[in-house]
Amino acid sequence: MSLELFTVHRSLFTVFCLLLFAVPLGCKAETKEPSVAGTFYPADKNTLKESVEGFLSKVENKNQSGRLIAIISPHAGYVFSGQVAAYGYKNIKGSDIKKVILIGPSHHIDFKGAAVYTKGNFKTPLGNVKINERLAEGLLNEAADVRFYPEAFEKEHSIEVQLPFLQAALKDFTIVPILVGSPTRQTFDHLILRLTEILDEKTLLIASTDLSHYHDYLTANKMDSKIISAIERLSVMDTERLLRTNEAELCGGFPVLITMTVSRQAGANLGVLFKYANSGDVTNDREKVVGYASIGLYKTPFTDEEKKGLLDLARNAITGYVTNGKIPEVEIKNPKLKTDGAVFVTIKTNGFLRGCIGHIQPIMPLYQSVIKNAIDACSSDPRFPPMRKEELKDMDIEISILSPLEPLKDVKNIQIGKHGLVIVKGMQRGVLLPQVAEELGWDRDTFLEQICLKAGLAKGAWKDAELYTFTAEIVK
Repeated sequence: MSLELFTVHRSLFTVFCLLLFAVPLGCKAETKEPSVAGTFYPADKNTLKESVEGFLSKVENKNQSGRLIAIISPHAGYVFSGQVAAYGYKNIKGSDIKKVILIGPSHHIDFKGAAVYTKGNFKTPLGNVKINERLAEGLLNEAADVRFYPEAFEKEHSIEVQLPFLQAALKDFTIVPILVGSPTRQTFDHLILRLTEILDEKTLLIASTDLSHYHDYLTANKMDSKIISAIERLSVMDTERLLRTNEAELCGGFPVLITMTVSRQAGANLGVLFKYANSGDVTNDREKVVGYASIGLYKTPFTDEEKKGLLDLARNAITGYVTNGKIPEVEIKNPKLKTDGAVFVTIKTNGFLRGCIGHIQPIMPLYQSVIKNAIDACSSDPRFPPMRKEELKDMDIEISILSPLEPLKDVKNIQIGKHGLVIVKGMQRGVLLPQVAEELGWDRDTFLEQICLKAGLAKGAWKDAELYTFTAEIVK
């Protein structure tokens, strides 16, 4: 064959290939076959459908008000944890959720960072579940070690066992499957940032984890109750501490910490335990059990009654401390008030500031933060002497419940009256609540100057400092 004829043939073949791939010919998208069908759950379609629907039929909804942002769900074989898992999925059955972010641990392959499956479908005996390729690919980041790593998913069950429940509970939804290996700080920061950005009211987070492993029944219950309490309070700090000190166990510890943090960023303020059990409740073997929990993380508004209760706590704490120097002991039953919260308490007398102290991070239960900061505001604000008894009758109290801090990328995004500011430069830092700028009639430039002065910095120091914004729910 002449060189010219070969060149023509090669060009025609190239054109044919381009046309072949340009015209839709019904080629199947890449599909991940199930790995644990027939072991963790039934491989037969009808048997699996009956099993899942049977679990769901035994559950009554919690009827919890507010938006369900995330679910913590177990991932053992259905005979052990299927009924516990059903409690979470019953709460989304028939909802309009369209996107599900599934975050689980890697049990079979150790790798740095996180793996995201970005293409095609996940298959179960109930059919295919489509991957949201746009969102999945948007999570990839080499610098944060978040990669497309399909090998990590080949034998993994932590995400797969959630799918039949999702298929029974939802219609017309897509998934973003994430497996966490050995994450770096950059992995955490990247996933938290990106997941917070894509989380909307039609997106649900699901963290896949079992609890304590292979302890006796009583020990397991004790360990599991600690971690459940921390998750219910949305205390990322306590959850991390319990795992670090081995006081509690989560095989999906990293996925749960990521999910809790993202949920808090999205406004979650209440954790609800749907169901707890362990394998001993199923097998009656109580020597070595595994714990399972289904927990929902909600964003729910504070009621007028709850707001009044917070104000009463602050007023009673201030009155008691100023009168006799005692910190009141209270018993709180409302779980929302037990959730860790960041709070400032402001005291005014005759319209003038008399004290204001608080926490910018949720380091203790909300009710405790109110009591502590109320007492500190009346006794330890360095700008004022301790309050006297005769001032109590003229006292007005304002409680600010802070949202999570968000890094400020552009000062033009500051909204007066909506945003509070935090500045950090070296060892110096300052905070101003959202209502301060509005009450004093400041514009954006004045707000920035004043936050610098509050931190003991020069007026223009904000230009090369770390700035964060937050919002606040004002209770008064």
